[in-house]
Amino acid sequence: MTTATRSLIGFLLIVAAAFYLLLDKLMERVERQYMEAVEETMVDTVNLLGALAEQALWEEGDEFKSLGRMFDDAHRRVFEAKIYQVIKREVKMHAYITDAKGKVVFDSRRPSQVGQDFSNWRDVSLALQGKYGARSSRVVEENDDSSILYLAVPLRRDGQIMGSLTLVKPQDSVFAFRDETRKEILRNGTLALLGTGFAALLVSLWMSRPIRKLTDYARAVRRGERVKRPKLATPEMRTLGNALEEMRESLEDRKYVETYVQTLTHEMKSPVAAIRVASELLQEGDKVPLDKQQRFLDNICIETDRLQKIIDQLLVLAAIESQKALEDPSSLSLGDLVLRVCNNLEPSLQAKGIRLERDFDKDANQRLSICGEEFLLKTAIANLLQNAIDFSPTGATILVGLRQQDSEQGGMVALTIQNDGPEIPDYAVERVFERFYSLQHPDTGKKSSGLGLCFVREAAELHQGKASLRNREDGKGVVAELLLPTV
Repeated sequence: MTTATRSLIGFLLIVAAAFYLLLDKLMERVERQYMEAVEETMVDTVNLLGALAEQALWEEGDEFKSLGRMFDDAHRRVFEAKIYQVIKREVKMHAYITDAKGKVVFDSRRPSQVGQDFSNWRDVSLALQGKYGARSSRVVEENDDSSILYLAVPLRRDGQIMGSLTLVKPQDSVFAFRDETRKEILRNGTLALLGTGFAALLVSLWMSRPIRKLTDYARAVRRGERVKRPKLATPEMRTLGNALEEMRESLEDRKYVETYVQTLTHEMKSPVAAIRVASELLQEGDKVPLDKQQRFLDNICIETDRLQKIIDQLLVLAAIESQKALEDPSSLSLGDLVLRVCNNLEPSLQAKGIRLERDFDKDANQRLSICGEEFLLKTAIANLLQNAIDFSPTGATILVGLRQQDSEQGGMVALTIQNDGPEIPDYAVERVFERFYSLQHPDTGKKSSGLGLCFVREAAELHQGKASLRNREDGKGVVAELLLPTV
């Protein structure tokens, strides 16, 4: 599946989810809106009926007979009203009246309810208190569409509440309008979603076109064809095209090798110059005192050893940089490997009077197993520890920690080496893992080859891990971390 297809599917899923959430809220609001509109109309109606009922209270012997005849005539009327798409053929409203104690004295639909006590019903109870009474009840509890709305108003005579009148209306007729509105919203929303999907498809094809051009260009370069870089409109695509062009030039012109040679030449100038000067002075023979001759010889040995280290490290680094994957991986105990490296570097620790402390997880040697190449890992750990020694003052303490961690990629083991040396300057934090980049050692003022940490980074990446170097939070040193996946 292409990136464009994935992006399109992801976009459509997001739009569909947003559409669903919006539609759900809108559908809920539609029902509430209709209920509010119906209740507002019923409020007017119930107050009109309340006024008629209050007039009946003044007429002796009426006992709401005129109100009953009015409802009977209304229910018998034959009509057909087309309200948009809904046909209405009958009056579904009816009413009942209670006395001041909540006992039913009139019911336009169920005369058999006369005499029953409705005082505990919410609409009657509130109306008898002189308040606006409203309630909604379902005929069938599990069926939302069986809801019936009750609105009640108090009936007064000479300012005294003599009873209540409740207007009753089933909501099934209203739900017909609600359902029609929902269908319209769903229909238009679906069309909008389909239109959005089609527009997204066109945009996706338009945006993926330059990527396809770059893909064709890269394949042509791989086949050895001489092709020009395609013309691209957007700045991002131009940047990517420039990067591919630079990669092509690097491969064709062997810039990788050229950079290595130039940098190596630069690094070798200083020791070669020192050797040459010392050699020329030694050629003067007896003119040079013996103590100076010995010092010149020592300088030649030191610079020769430095050259040898640069060449050896460069060869090892070049070999690891050319690797695409581990050549001979095996299951290793990282704890055992760290202990062996610490033992090998014991002379360097003793020479500076540095104390080494370990902080390993319990049973770390048995549990923290990794899959990797022993030589690469051993060399990387040695480089990290030697770097900590070189930048630690005499008599300092180095803490080596080994912890198991959980991450999104699975189980990981973290090797940390913490020293008490100077902090890394801000300008160097992002460059310490660059090839040939080095800081001056606090003891000698000289720089190393700048290849050790670069090797650590390459080894970590080959093992699907990560290497980092950061200043301690307390500002008293540096922490190096090597993060590797466990078996």
